[in-house]
Amino acid sequence: MSERTSCTIDDLAPDFEADAYHTGKFVKIKLGDYKGKWVVLFFYPADFTFVCPTELEGFSRDYEKFKSKNAEILAVSVDTHYVHKAWVQFDKRLSTITYPMVADRKGDISRAFGVLNEFTGNSRRGLFIINPEGYIRYVVLTPDEVGRSTEETYRVLCALQTGGLCPVNWEEGNETLEA
Repeated sequence: MSERTSCTIDDLAPDFEADAYHTGKFVKIKLGDYKGKWVVLFFYPADFTFVCPTELEGFSRDYEKFKSKNAEILAVSVDTHYVHKAWVQFDKRLSTITYPMVADRKGDISRAFGVLNEFTGNSRRGLFIINPEGYIRYVVLTPDEVGRSTEETYRVLCALQTGGLCPVNWEEGNETLEA
């Protein structure tokens, strides 16, 4: 078994370059090319599963909202970019996805972020918000059977962008706390 790594808040996000399926084309994605933008990087176990398409569909539905906050979304699984394409063509729920679906066939990206399940070979359900300087500012891991909330991810992104102290249940437009 290979050495495990993990990423946590305030770590520099590991850079990677990988093939991806993006709006009907195969492209190369390099995380470093997103410097200057916020990145919501989310890992999911595998294509052609049950919970995963609901998450991809949800992030697609809210993609413009994230983009309005200078944020890009990248989805990653251990499937190839060819399998991503086949899945999008097969599952109508995924037809509206306009963010890249990154291929991590060898698990190197998942391993670098500490979300590779070495037993199954799949990515765990991990989500990272990376700031424009390339540092991880938020990390969430959930079990495979529990999908994430795009609303909560958006709320946290907005809170991080204030640069202030955000109390419990803070929402966009609310006041931040004074130190």
